[in-house]
Amino acid sequence: MADRAAERLIDLSHVIEEGMTTYKGLPGPHLCDYWTREASAANFDDGSSFQIGRIDMVANTGTYVDSPFHRYADGKDLSELPLESLADLDGLVVRQPYEQGLAVDAAAFAGLEVRGKAVLVATGWDRHWRTDTYLSNSPYLTEAAARWLVEHGAAFVGIDSHNIDDTSVRARPVHTLLLGAGIPIGEHLTGLDRLPDRGFRFSATPPKIKGMGTFPVRAFAVLS
Repeated sequence: MADRAAERLIDLSHVIEEGMTTYKGLPGPHLCDYWTREASAANFDDGSSFQIGRIDMVANTGTYVDSPFHRYADGKDLSELPLESLADLDGLVVRQPYEQGLAVDAAAFAGLEVRGKAVLVATGWDRHWRTDTYLSNSPYLTEAAARWLVEHGAAFVGIDSHNIDDTSVRARPVHTLLLGAGIPIGEHLTGLDRLPDRGFRFSATPPKIKGMGTFPVRAFAVLS
């Protein structure tokens, strides 16, 4: 039974590790013990000991979800996102290998039924994770693609690259359009090559934090 469950569950998240860089210019996370096993042992008479960890990190670390508050001061924050926008969504994968071009335009979605679905853009860029290559000139959605996804009712949009917007310019139209329409964004996904184009359920649920617009998630898919 365990092997069968493992075959149906596909992890789509990067591991968060000490000091790693997710986005150029942002500090990496610091992980340490707040309560060590050795120190805690003195509090118990039965040999029990426990570890309580501590992590210091910016919200944009690892694989994460953006809520509208990330872009808009009056947008929904993580605590206000409805679960139905993050969990157990019917998913589909749109594949455009980065070797075919970094810009994923509206034509990549033409003819697809995306209403109410998690739309995951697989470019293969995740193979560069934890390298300098990953941090610049990465695949992205165009403004026209974002507008198409809003107009056709996508529930969630994710990508396996450094940013869903083109970071070579000083504008973020994809964040502006998707988050303005209340559509959560997932960035730094991985493992989309392990998914079928259709026939899976997708979840990426951050903690229910008030006053924060972005946070890491354990994104995963369940195959039908």
